[in-house]
Amino acid sequence: MTSRTHRKTARTSSEGRAVPRTKALTRTLIKGAGGAGTIRKTVLPGGLRVITETMPSLRSVTFGIWAHVGSRDETPVLNGATHYLEHLLFKGTARRSALEISSAIDAVGGDMNAFTAKEYTCYYARVLDSDLPLAIDVISDMLTGSLIDPADVEAERGVVLEEIAMADDDPSDLVHELFDTAVLGPTPLGRPVLGTVETINALTQPQLARFYKKHYDPTHLLVTAAGNVDHTKVVRQVRRAFEQAGMLGDDTDAAPAPTRSGTRTLRSAGRIEVLDRRTEQAHVVLGMPGMSRTDDRRWALSVLNTALGGGMSSRLFQEVREKRGLAYSVYSYTSSFADCGLFGVYAGCAPGHLGEVLKICRDELHDVAENGLSDEELRRAVGQLSGSTVLGLEDTGALMNRIGKSELCWGEQISVDDLLGRIASVTPDDVRAVARDVLSQRPSLAAIGPIGRRQEPRLEEAVS
Repeated sequence: MTSRTHRKTARTSSEGRAVPRTKALTRTLIKGAGGAGTIRKTVLPGGLRVITETMPSLRSVTFGIWAHVGSRDETPVLNGATHYLEHLLFKGTARRSALEISSAIDAVGGDMNAFTAKEYTCYYARVLDSDLPLAIDVISDMLTGSLIDPADVEAERGVVLEEIAMADDDPSDLVHELFDTAVLGPTPLGRPVLGTVETINALTQPQLARFYKKHYDPTHLLVTAAGNVDHTKVVRQVRRAFEQAGMLGDDTDAAPAPTRSGTRTLRSAGRIEVLDRRTEQAHVVLGMPGMSRTDDRRWALSVLNTALGGGMSSRLFQEVREKRGLAYSVYSYTSSFADCGLFGVYAGCAPGHLGEVLKICRDELHDVAENGLSDEELRRAVGQLSGSTVLGLEDTGALMNRIGKSELCWGEQISVDDLLGRIASVTPDDVRAVARDVLSQRPSLAAIGPIGRRQEPRLEEAVS
């Protein structure tokens, strides 16, 4: 049951008089036994959301602030701006220099970092529970008071370019970006999160400052904290930090930005993207459109993905690596967005084995599309997925990520028991239907390595 409370406290006016604060709505979304696992949410005036998950038995807390902006929100000219901005927010505020930002968290033994994805960005710090007020102050200061100084923009440009160069030197990572381009084409989702050398060199300080102002207002921000936290105290400290920055005010009508939605249909099929390089291995991704993150069939797709290429007992691992020794790394994966998704199979192998590896992968995809999974494969996949889901939530960083993504991507929180129940409810018929819908599509392919003309017929055969 959801409980609701209204909080109204006082703040001080510029003349020193106490004036009432506008009300903040607080709800208990999930009530855990003995308080453990309790998730609460408060929406502050101005639309800023604060969500916490309380785990009293832990001594650490991970605090994060999410911006509901990712690389898909960029125009072609601004490609890479979201990630570039992520770097710049660590470079200094009116209150702290870059060194003071990093040393504040280092001094208490904490970890601080950030990441940019296609649909959101997150800045976070993991600290002892007693140091949570410091983490709130530092991260909030970064998000609300970044200077975006022209000198910092120029200095960090080189760092971002080095990160792009580092990614380009890793073909096992770059091939996934190439696959996105193959299936998604020249769309915001198909462009690289880091941007390109050309777009990063062209971005200016005014462009980045405008991007920051547009996307980092309270309605597009989400505050999350998980671990040994007191929700009321977190809300109070966050509210104070944002009010000091002039970011809240008394706008009770401002509402958080809604979750993304759309009806994008991916029709790209049979496309081949090849990057010919002198590498020891050929790296390949074979795949097709998957499902959006709100598709009710996503639970069945997760089970299918686990059975097909999610572990050492999966079909692809057994057929490609264990039985034939053709690759060290082979797996399948899914990527889900608001309005579309991807399903892919990755393998890294000797260039001379590429044709054989692709044929095995294509044959397995066809077999599962036609016949589904066996009862034993289904049972094993459900167990593996359930266990890995729970084990993956045994640190505060994972918990913070889960509640943040749940709010931004689905607009709701799901208890672990409900999550396990949805996985367990997947039937052979569910998996068979999803396999038929997804795996029977004509695939596209991305490959990186010493792939000459002799390989072209094999690549074309794999997507025919």
